[in-house]
Amino acid sequence: MIRINLLPNKKQARKNDFFSFSFGGGGTSSASSSEGGSQAWLGVVLGVVLVEVLILLFVYKTKSDQLTKAKNKNLEHTTTISTIQGNISQHEKIKAELKELREREEAIQKLQAARTGPTATMLELSKILSSGRGPTVDRDKLEQLRRDNPTAVPNPNWDTRRLWLTTYAEKDRVVKVGGLARDGEDVSEFLRRLSLSDYFYEVRLLPAQKDIDATTKLELVKFEFSAKVRY
Repeated sequence: MIRINLLPNKKQARKNDFFSFSFGGGGTSSASSSEGGSQAWLGVVLGVVLVEVLILLFVYKTKSDQLTKAKNKNLEHTTTISTIQGNISQHEKIKAELKELREREEAIQKLQAARTGPTATMLELSKILSSGRGPTVDRDKLEQLRRDNPTAVPNPNWDTRRLWLTTYAEKDRVVKVGGLARDGEDVSEFLRRLSLSDYFYEVRLLPAQKDIDATTKLELVKFEFSAKVRY
């Protein structure tokens, strides 16, 4: 009878086991290497993404700060423009108020001048006709006149008793004064002083005439002049 052994040989079985172990061990090592490479690549990608995110955050922060500054600057300009517009809108009102104030000041000055003006001109006439005195005039102006035209300068040695006033009238800052003098030279000296005075201008001598004083029987010059006054 022929017998067939269907069970593998022990040696052959051990050999097959050896090859199976060797091939199995090699497969595990290859899988581990592939998994490590994938993790490294993923880490690189994540790093790049993180850097990009940080850059974007930095750019956003910078632009946000710039925008905030621009908004603040724009707000300042808007406030300034509003202030200027407000001032402009008040300009006409302020002009009207200033005009009213000036008119009031001018009215007050006219009232004061009307009260004190005639007194001032009378005092000036008194100075002109006082011995050792003279008209109110700027000293530099008088010195310049002395150099340019000595004959137009008042005579300090003039005897003021040789002329006296008899009439005085003023209306709308125009005065008319009349008087008597010993001769025509006295009248000329008086008018010379009036013309230099800061209080009188546009002095004009009216026609004069000779007269005989009833008491002294002296021949006198009767004169009259008009002038505008400033005060």
